[in-house]
Amino acid sequence: MIQERTSTDGMHLFAVFLLLLILSNSVLANPRYSSIVIDADTGVVLHEASADASRYPASLTKMMTLYMLFEAMEQRKMTVESRMPVSAHAAAMPQTNIGLRTGDNISVRDAIPALIVRSANDVAAVVSESLGKSETNFGRMMTDKARKLGMRSTTFRNASGLPHSEQKTTARDMVILSTRLMKDFPKYYHYFSTQSFSYKGVTYNSHNRMVRNTSGVDGLKTGFIRASGFNVATSAKRGNRRVVAVVMGGNTAAARDQHMAQLIDRSFNQGNQVAQVASNHKNARVVAVANATAAKINAPTPALKPYPEQQKRPDSTVKQYVIPSVTNTQTAQLQKVSLQTNNDWAVQIGSYYESDRAHAHAQAVARWIPGEVAITEVKISNRKLYRARLVGLQENQARSACQSLARQGIECLVVRS
Repeated sequence: MIQERTSTDGMHLFAVFLLLLILSNSVLANPRYSSIVIDADTGVVLHEASADASRYPASLTKMMTLYMLFEAMEQRKMTVESRMPVSAHAAAMPQTNIGLRTGDNISVRDAIPALIVRSANDVAAVVSESLGKSETNFGRMMTDKARKLGMRSTTFRNASGLPHSEQKTTARDMVILSTRLMKDFPKYYHYFSTQSFSYKGVTYNSHNRMVRNTSGVDGLKTGFIRASGFNVATSAKRGNRRVVAVVMGGNTAAARDQHMAQLIDRSFNQGNQVAQVASNHKNARVVAVANATAAKINAPTPALKPYPEQQKRPDSTVKQYVIPSVTNTQTAQLQKVSLQTNNDWAVQIGSYYESDRAHAHAQAVARWIPGEVAITEVKISNRKLYRARLVGLQENQARSACQSLARQGIECLVVRS
């Protein structure tokens, strides 16, 4: 438990120190993590964390393979009926694949969902040889195209994303590619929401669960190799606004998806604030202020939570400790509003292996928002964890509090208490 300090400056310095320690521990725990979210219409960055750090793209590579294929179709070098021959090299590609054999051929119509839904490595090699004569040459073509699109930190060496020490990218470059796929080839974007396809009597289901599980998500691509962790590029539209996001380095597919869903929810909320500022003022100076506001709102957030509760599992609650929060003037004012009934909402700020860490983090966060600190001991997959929440809030108050924490760079989740 954190000892209360009489000096306001001292409390703030301690809270900042604690936050930096938590962020440092998160990064060390998952050095492959990076992420970025942008507003698709304005290009405003709504969130970024290690967005320029070099990463392995894994099967996000296939988005560039598809970009090259769509471009060939636009240039009328290929049509959906065009058939592409399968070489011995392509047929030898490891899983995942659709079992193409040397001497086979496959239509562009089948190749597109095979790349998106199945993430088929053999099909990626077929496309590369059809467009670039060899996969090595196609890698050079992909890299040249990346430079033209503004992807300055990306190098491609193959069409599939299979491990290669020189095949590198960044989250920022992947969000550029995602955006350009939508804007340059709008009539083909619908393919990225495909959830299943059949080929030669076999039905394949998509690895991309974001499309069916997260409100507004309508496409793009997942990827995984051991060196990269779990990657995903996602686009979502709610109302008249669209965001595009990339998360790289997830420890599990479920953790990656949960984190992406949280980033999308938060970014729509934050982006609405920026859009309102821009819509009220038409001149470039004020739009620049709106962009600066977005940057301030979105200080880099920590990587995936110390122990993200990525799947809904049966929890065995043993104990709950409630500690009065430490309030300051701003918190006291907010609490006056909250003294009403039905305060059954909470802000969850993480789960930890150690009770002391959960207490310390929760107490530090309580300096910024109202509510009482509640530490709940739970068991998940036979592991004892301590879940930290600020409880006793109304729904709108909890959501406002979570947005406030986001501005401080602190991950949070609004839940029923």
